[in-house]
Amino acid sequence: MPRSLPVDDPVLGPLTDDRLTRDYRVFQRAKGHRFSSDDMVTAYVAALAAPEARRIVDLGCGLGSVLLHLAWTLQNATLVGVEAQEASYALVCRNIARNDLGARVTAILGDLREPAIIGQLGADVDLVTGTPPYFPPQAALDANDGQRAQARIEYRGGVEAYLATGARILAPHGSLVLCGDARVEERVSRGARAAGLSITARCEVLPQAGRPALFSVWTLGWQAADLCASRLTLRDEAGQRTADAERLRRFSGFAP
Repeated sequence: MPRSLPVDDPVLGPLTDDRLTRDYRVFQRAKGHRFSSDDMVTAYVAALAAPEARRIVDLGCGLGSVLLHLAWTLQNATLVGVEAQEASYALVCRNIARNDLGARVTAILGDLREPAIIGQLGADVDLVTGTPPYFPPQAALDANDGQRAQARIEYRGGVEAYLATGARILAPHGSLVLCGDARVEERVSRGARAAGLSITARCEVLPQAGRPALFSVWTLGWQAADLCASRLTLRDEAGQRTADAERLRRFSGFAP
């Protein structure tokens, strides 16, 4: 992957210019929240879960990493992202424009829990995605940077809020794909039951062979089904990139 190129923004501060997929690039704050493997795996699982999706909503879209990756992967879809942080919203708007996606991709500034915002997202959405913050406020210290803190800590709700909003807009045939800390499985299960959804698949992601799962990506829908469990391991015992990691690179259009 090409090296980041520094960009100086008078409002957002130093930015890097990074390749998200083979064809799309995004600006990220050099010392703020940045996309990582959880975003890539979420897009990967979502594209497999709903390859024919025509309407996609990404809850808490941040700078647009999942949103734009799905726009690149599913090129017949129209997409909407909702983001409450002004800095991240400014970045996703910039990233939509720089990749010439304004005809298919829209970003909304607001809290995904608010009825007025939910109303703007519409209904009968084929695919809903979300990467909620991992930590409740009482369980983690704030990051030094406000944007990073909002992305890490559940100031505007965690997995339960994403599930509740996702259920309100999801089509009867739709899929909801949610990424979160691997340790919150029970919270996801409770939130799914409260929303009337069923977990149909879980993909655990290990940062390195022999280590605990770092995060999981759950696929949910309205119909109950036997759980399909899978696992991705990103590095082997020696720290080298695995076949799973190479599969994610190919998914993003990068050569092995």
